[in-house]
Amino acid sequence: MMTEIRYLGVAAFEITNGRGFKIIVDPYLDENPFAALKSDQLDKVGLILVTHAAYDHLGDAAKIARRFKAPVICGADVRALLMKEGIASDKLIGAIWGLTVEHAGIKIKSVESRHWSSTVGSDGTFYSGPPMGFVVYPDPGVRIYHCGDTALFSDLRLIGELCRPNIGLLNVSDPDIGSVDLGSHTSLLTGEMTPYEAALAAQWLGLEYAIPIHFGNLNKDVQEFVDLLQHIPSESPHAKPVVLKPGEVFKYEGREDEIQ
Repeated sequence: MMTEIRYLGVAAFEITNGRGFKIIVDPYLDENPFAALKSDQLDKVGLILVTHAAYDHLGDAAKIARRFKAPVICGADVRALLMKEGIASDKLIGAIWGLTVEHAGIKIKSVESRHWSSTVGSDGTFYSGPPMGFVVYPDPGVRIYHCGDTALFSDLRLIGELCRPNIGLLNVSDPDIGSVDLGSHTSLLTGEMTPYEAALAAQWLGLEYAIPIHFGNLNKDVQEFVDLLQHIPSESPHAKPVVLKPGEVFKYEGREDEIQ
């Protein structure tokens, strides 16, 4: 069965399985200057995944969930915030590292992320909880890892061993969509992973394909990530880089007989 992975910009993706079921991950669209489309242009959203509460990942989750009556898998902090925004509790599936759920025949596993998850609601309430990544099993033999935002950490090897993702969506840059207040005389030099660290992550996870994310326009970080993966000695197994511009689709056909 053919799985389609459409990059929507920054960390947002639409995953469509062979039955036509659509999953949206980190749907930052309406305020995203690099987005391939806006939330009102989506159709048939069956499930929403939110890795953490940052505005460029939580994005339009409430609006999309309300429109399609689609369930949301997220951390406790995002769940509490979305309930405050009027999303019914029975549509919100609270997740934590290690939890695996199934919806519409699709398995979703929440995995560790080394980052933070926090935001302030419109009423001034502060929300915070553990961030996460997801491994999505949309079709037989297809395992997609979305890192959310994470720093490099050695247990990515363990995630690779346990989940055996074929495809990784890895943050390699900073999207330059808003400033982070680091104080005076302080400059942001990298995102959560440098291109080198992301290339290491791709190796540790044992990926077949590595798709860079968390950027606006294609930049030197993305190119460096691609170059690093392409220059791994040919006798070593290594991930093939796939660079998508917002709106572009990567297709992958899993093996029906492969054990998930």
